[in-house]
Amino acid sequence: MKTVIQRVSFASVTIDGNVVSRIARGILVLLGVEKGDDESKADWLAEKIANLRIFEDEAGKMNLSLRDVGGSLLVVSQFTLAGNCNKGRRPSFDTAAGPDEGQRLYDYFVETAGKLGVPVATGIFQADMQVHLVNDGPVTFILER
Repeated sequence: MKTVIQRVSFASVTIDGNVVSRIARGILVLLGVEKGDDESKADWLAEKIANLRIFEDEAGKMNLSLRDVGGSLLVVSQFTLAGNCNKGRRPSFDTAAGPDEGQRLYDYFVETAGKLGVPVATGIFQADMQVHLVNDGPVTFILER
């Protein structure tokens, strides 16, 4: 599994001009599922993201987690994270999980994050989405498992 996470002060997902999800302070998670990924990888990533200390404390140091600040997650499926651009001019998606397995593990990740006590909003799997965000910092990390 691959994720790009961004600390945000606001993020939303729009489909066909309608806002389907939004969060205030929190983390936007772009989640890519690859062949061979399983629940243990989703468990690790959900726990890591919920507890990663990327929010500033009163001294201005990154010392607080999403759970510490009462923030939310916005999780968006991101098939293109499995893209390999090393050869040619067109990305190869050979390592991407199939749609059924991708959605199963995406849903599992969302459920797992929710069980950690984190409010979770989502995009819609396989939809054409517009993601709007205000990256706070900017703070962006890539996590893989």
